[in-house]
Amino acid sequence: MTVEIFREDSYARQCRTTVVAADDRGIQLDRTVFYATGGGQPGDSGVLRLDDGRSVPIGETRRDRETGEHLHVPTEGTPPPAVGAAVTAAIDWERRYRLMRMHTAMHLVCSLIPQGVTGGAVGETKSRLDFDLPDTVIDREWLEGEVNRLVAADRAVAFRWITDEELAAHPELVRTMSVKPPTGAGRVRLVSIEGVDLQPCGGTHVARTGEIGRLEIGKIENKGKHNRRVNILLVD
Repeated sequence: MTVEIFREDSYARQCRTTVVAADDRGIQLDRTVFYATGGGQPGDSGVLRLDDGRSVPIGETRRDRETGEHLHVPTEGTPPPAVGAAVTAAIDWERRYRLMRMHTAMHLVCSLIPQGVTGGAVGETKSRLDFDLPDTVIDREWLEGEVNRLVAADRAVAFRWITDEELAAHPELVRTMSVKPPTGAGRVRLVSIEGVDLQPCGGTHVARTGEIGRLEIGKIENKGKHNRRVNILLVD
């Protein structure tokens, strides 16, 4: 399986790696900094640089649904490098960093609305979270003020791992109702925002909430009898 450097270091922008397989699904590497689509966060784009000066642009990164293989998908018409080739894998850092800021912002919003999450999507400038909130009105101005207060507090964000058994013993850690954290590998990663939030998540995040920058809470929409959708906008 591909060693996923981003699990421990969200700030790693590139790495030296080797092509271990390539077919019409995509390119597999022995290690990578490219995040694969999952948990509402889009996969990374970027480039694979060969030692002979050629480059292979990567348009998306995803997992094979059946095998779980980590696939770097070249842009259409670009031939993959040969199996065994040494390459430098480099992500589109500006895009990734915006996704990191937004994903951490979504955890802050989760901490302020203590109800089950029924869906969500991370975007570069606009994200959304859906909550199980029947017959509830969310005060948009209050939410915007509180989430920006947590940003300004510059709380530390850290990762730690627990076993599958520990997670099973603490089901309250899981906020998502429709998608459960992947188990079966023996351990699950938790994202901790100091004094604010703790929940399983495999996505990429900033190291401190102050890096997020100012946020706006957009329209709060009713999406059915139970669902309330909160739109989150990154101002800068």
